[in-house]
Amino acid sequence: MSGMVFCRGCGKEIHSSARACPQCGATQGAVTGEKSRIAAALLAFFLGGFGVHKFYLGRIGQGFLYLIFCWTFIPALIAFFEFIIYLCTSDENFAKKYG
Repeated sequence: MSGMVFCRGCGKEIHSSARACPQCGATQGAVTGEKSRIAAALLAFFLGGFGVHKFYLGRIGQGFLYLIFCWTFIPALIAFFEFIIYLCTSDENFAKKYG
């Protein structure tokens, strides 16, 4: 049959446009986002106190909160923890949340 592929999880033949296997539920295609996890992590580490990583990820409101309170150094502390979270998150989960 045309347009058929094998499931990456169970090996059952499924249509090539299927995102998940109906038999086992395994996702078939890699989720790709337009935002880079590493770029967000580096922005959080170096410019996180000003909320630059939030602007990059499209969280404009949170970015402005970081800017307003940057003089307290609290956003810098939060950004450091976000830097660690971004590094520990898989590319697929990051793309689902921010991509």
